[in-house]
Amino acid sequence: MSPASTGASASVDAVPPVRASDSDSDSRLTPGGPGYRRMSLALFLAGVATFALLYSTQALLPLISGEFGVAASEASWTVAAATGGLALFVLPMSALSERFGRRTVMTASLAVAVTVGMLVPFAPSLGALVVLRAVQGAALAGLPASAQAYLAEEVRPKALVTAIGLFVAGNSVGGMSGRVITGWVAQEWGWRVSVGVIGALAVACAVAFRLLLPAPRHFTAGSLRPRVLLGTVRDHLSDPLLRRLYAIGALFMTVFGGVYTVIGYRLTAAPFGLPQGIVGSIFLVYLVGAVSASAAGRLVGRLGRRGALYLAGGTTAAGLLLSLTASLVLVLAGLVLITAGFFAGHAVASSAVSKTATHGRAQASALYQSAYYIGSSVGSTVGALAFHANGWSGTVGVGLLAVLGVVTITVLGSRAARVAARREPVGAH
Repeated sequence: MSPASTGASASVDAVPPVRASDSDSDSRLTPGGPGYRRMSLALFLAGVATFALLYSTQALLPLISGEFGVAASEASWTVAAATGGLALFVLPMSALSERFGRRTVMTASLAVAVTVGMLVPFAPSLGALVVLRAVQGAALAGLPASAQAYLAEEVRPKALVTAIGLFVAGNSVGGMSGRVITGWVAQEWGWRVSVGVIGALAVACAVAFRLLLPAPRHFTAGSLRPRVLLGTVRDHLSDPLLRRLYAIGALFMTVFGGVYTVIGYRLTAAPFGLPQGIVGSIFLVYLVGAVSASAAGRLVGRLGRRGALYLAGGTTAAGLLLSLTASLVLVLAGLVLITAGFFAGHAVASSAVSKTATHGRAQASALYQSAYYIGSSVGSTVGALAFHANGWSGTVGVGLLAVLGVVTITVLGSRAARVAARREPVGAH
């Protein structure tokens, strides 16, 4: 999006954009090129901090339920409030990143989020904890959409899926490390100390992120005028492909949010009866998600975007069904498949959004992230209610319905693509 189209001036943290007339003069980052490794590590650490903070209470819900004397459906609000806050504020924060720069907004968001993170351990009641978590989620809203817009502007198109996959892999590692650390620390010192440790980890990641991330070279500032922003949002929502991608992201996250909000209750109860530290270690399966997200680019290259989404949905559904068994080994295998399918599907869908949007990339990514985290809030809340009503099979049922939605939307997308292909020669003639 050029300054002429937005009526805006250059960003405070950007240098003048570099035009790329051909591949030889394209100064955007590429694997093996200068700055790419620093950029990848910086955004990887940002992803670690984001997911570690966002889901810091998820593995601790049984302990939180015990301290405050509440059911799973009430304790789950400590997760749903954070993801809901992010979903509500991701679009306004993306607008700020269009005006003030991606790096500036990401840095400010992390600074506020880690500050709130150091206050969370001192929450005197469940209500106060939920409010703090909502504020933390709202602060983190500046990360996901801004990061994807930064990558879309600063990385060559052929490397974009891989670069976004690395950022998503950072999300995976952050989610894993946060839950594993909180599980073992909470077993010895309680949930309050464990979330404090996560806050300290996020501080370190935030500092390293700011030191490593290269200054943007291809950013041009946009407008904060409501008419311009609403027009951009309307353009994105009128695009059928983007609407489908937003829905797919929300449905995938509905599965993931429901499963990982409830799994702690299932594994600490009979017949498994696992201690909190072991339950936290279950989240090591997130490493599988890091691998599948990083491999999303190769997967799309072999199967195409829709083929990759079919595979991701099928893998997730197989994992849900496998988790219904009473065998701990098979339950763990099911979690591996759910995690691999989810992260692959998320990386494919989110990178497709960045490639599809031709302007207002931060808003396009923000709408995806908003849908994605609404799916997380819905999944954690509905999944917990289904668990309370029908046990683990109820949570699995919610997940299978969401996967069915992913497959249905992808099928409709395939049909729409075939219809467009048949019409194209007529239009060209």
